Amino acid sequence: MCRLIQRFTRRRSYRELARRTVGNLTASEDRSREASQWQTLESLWADVKLVVYQLRKSPLFTATVIATLGLGIGANTAIFSVIDAVMLKPLSYPNPDRIVQFLLKFPEGPRPSSSIADFRLWREQTRAFQDVSAYDFAAIGLSLTGDMPEELHGVHVTADYFRLFGASTILGRTFSTEETGPNGGNFVVLSYGLWKSRFESDSNIVGKTVSLDNGPYTVLGVTDRGFQSDPAADLWIPFQFSLINEDPSHYFQVAGRLKPGITLEQANAHLKLAEAEARRSHSSADAEMGFEVKPLRDMIVGNVQSSLLMMAVAVGFVLLIACANVTNLLLVRATSRKFEFAIRSALGAGRIRIVRQLLTESIVLSLIGGALGVAIGVAGVRALLAINSANIPRIGQSGISIGVDWRILIFTIGLSLFTGILFGMFPALTVSRPDVNNTLKESGNQQGTGFGQNRARSLFVICQMSLAVVLLIAASLLIRTYIALREVNPGFEPRNALVMDISLAGNRFVKTADVSSFVSNARAHINGIPGVQDSAMTCCPPFTSRFGLPFIVVGRSLGDSSGTGDALWTDVSPGYFDVFKIPILRGRSFTEQDSQAAPPVVLINEAMAKEFWPNQNPLGEQIIIGNGLGPRFKDVPRQIIGVVGNTRDVDLTTTPSPAMIIPQAQESNDLTAFWSQFGPAYWLIRTRVEPHQIAPLVAKQLSEASAGLAVGHIRSMDEVMRSSISRQNFNMLLLTIFASAALLLAVVGIYGVVSYSIAQGSREIGVRMALGAGRTHIRNLVLRQGMLSAVIGVSIGLCAAFGLVRFIASLLFGVTTWDPAVFLSVPLLLLSAALLAVGLPARRAMRIDPMRVLRNE
Repeated sequence: MCRLIQRFTRRRSYRELARRTVGNLTASEDRSREASQWQTLESLWADVKLVVYQLRKSPLFTATVIATLGLGIGANTAIFSVIDAVMLKPLSYPNPDRIVQFLLKFPEGPRPSSSIADFRLWREQTRAFQDVSAYDFAAIGLSLTGDMPEELHGVHVTADYFRLFGASTILGRTFSTEETGPNGGNFVVLSYGLWKSRFESDSNIVGKTVSLDNGPYTVLGVTDRGFQSDPAADLWIPFQFSLINEDPSHYFQVAGRLKPGITLEQANAHLKLAEAEARRSHSSADAEMGFEVKPLRDMIVGNVQSSLLMMAVAVGFVLLIACANVTNLLLVRATSRKFEFAIRSALGAGRIRIVRQLLTESIVLSLIGGALGVAIGVAGVRALLAINSANIPRIGQSGISIGVDWRILIFTIGLSLFTGILFGMFPALTVSRPDVNNTLKESGNQQGTGFGQNRARSLFVICQMSLAVVLLIAASLLIRTYIALREVNPGFEPRNALVMDISLAGNRFVKTADVSSFVSNARAHINGIPGVQDSAMTCCPPFTSRFGLPFIVVGRSLGDSSGTGDALWTDVSPGYFDVFKIPILRGRSFTEQDSQAAPPVVLINEAMAKEFWPNQNPLGEQIIIGNGLGPRFKDVPRQIIGVVGNTRDVDLTTTPSPAMIIPQAQESNDLTAFWSQFGPAYWLIRTRVEPHQIAPLVAKQLSEASAGLAVGHIRSMDEVMRSSISRQNFNMLLLTIFASAALLLAVVGIYGVVSYSIAQGSREIGVRMALGAGRTHIRNLVLRQGMLSAVIGVSIGLCAAFGLVRFIASLLFGVTTWDPAVFLSVPLLLLSAALLAVGLPARRAMRIDPMRVLRNE
């Protein structure tokens, strides 16, 4: 018992002695942990310094890897910067995810258009929506008249518009409900940019009168600098219509804000109930089509989303090819350092320590490449968008909204770290477990693998070639699409044709006779300019918005239908068909005699004649346009006097639709007043010289004939045509750049692998030649082994392309997804490039001196 007590006492004394010596145990553990962490940081810093030292010793290797990574990461940064601006950045409005746009479900798909009756019905749905506002589809041209006429972009809006989009004013106020009602007066709200540039930041501008289209408008306020509307506008004027008006025309769009606690699904369910009630009460004719709301951001982004996602996949492929290339380079570098790693292992370095050293090297390289990639990506995409903005929304003029923000920096840093680990892991794991004894026995010249034993590197080459095939096939299909679009016959002659617009808003041009007088006077002055062949005016030239209107054929049975059919509608002045050189297939064109006092006439296009008068002659038949659309579109029977050739009026990818054309001089006064308020008049001029040479003279004559109205948007029809296919051109150009980069990286990759194989296998080649192998045999051996990887990669890529190109089918025109020319030419191109890349090292292998190689051994 005493012994037990003594033993316990001694143990207690030992613990007390240890406590006095070491101190508090928890504090000691913390100090030990801190020391371990500090040692880890010191070790990492030592690794970084060693990496920098080694990279400085190999400038060619370092530059090659950084340039390759900069290209891959830069391409991804470029596309992400566009995706960020278009799809990720929230709209610049308060709670933008709560703003929705109202749609009508037309047979061809939902569209954001509305009549007054629809707007009235949607405003009444106060349980689900608030701040429901109407505004124009696009900014209209308005002339700021006076000493210096200038065409401005204006938008009609209702009173709740500014509250909906969170627009505050730095001066004055916005519209009241009374000012957006019938006869509410002439008022205007200025944008900050217009106030600053044109009115020199006049702090007393509120209450002053400005002249718009030669009419006085009182300035109510100036919006805040940060407010950016869509459509973009220089100023806003009030929509002044009566909510009890039953006009069925769809000439504006409507947006609103979801009420707190209401989800999008609940809002659409609420609209379903309103739609059913409207059908029962007949309060809205459009209720038969159906209503829907979608997030405003989705409507603004539109169909550009599919193009951007395709580009994101493409740059992902480029990055994978770049990673495969760098992995091969690092594998070569790591293999040549096996002797170094064997010595470090012999001195006690563990495998994890060696892996960490190699991963540190790859991450440092990828971070430097990422920094280079940010500069390349942002500068490159801005330069490309400056050349062709492709009508991409939310990027600003020439891509000015594209820039470096925290999202792009986080994306690039994350991508760089991921890339560094991705391409660094395989070489690190491959060489971090050396056979110390065998490696130390080898001489420096014998380190590495023999010729023909580079399976891992060959696998990376196969991956590169496969991805390059997919990208090149996709790019080739888009190139074929662009070529097909350029070869489409639009049905008119765009060369030497000039187009410009002028606003006829105001009280001067509300009657058809006044517009006709202006047209005759302006044509006389313009046609007298040397170099002008003819001129004309229209409401809707090709590639602008057009109304689709119903019509009935007089004397033809309608059955259960309310009309015979629908067709696009436009009005033109004399000279229109001569300016565009549109052929008159039957009958005659319009002349000066087709005035308001003459019998009503109409021209139809060939598509309308074939659809509604198959195997018949429509000349002499009568049609009534706009039947059932209210007094504004109420028309008289018109006699068909001619059939004109088809034109592609919407875009080059759309087949010509039935169309009917009336003389401008025979348009109703109500329709003339409507077009004058909401749409500019377009002037078309056929020239004998380069169109822009005489554009200033034409603009001057138009301005004088209209008593000082401004002329804007001067461009040639060739430019209009190019703009109509700018999105396809952008897709083609960008994917071609990525595919070319992929081709270059793949060729460099296969060249590097074959060159390294020859360098590592020079002893084997020397032995073969010493034993009687001829130089031709050596060349064929190198070609066979190098081209084998290329052929396998191309074959896999072809199979992948057959399955993947269907995802870009919606972007193609005039070419099938399995186009034989593309699927034959791309493999031939890649294999030819691979043969060149393999052939150069093969020629070098033929010149190996076996005696010198064996003597060195």
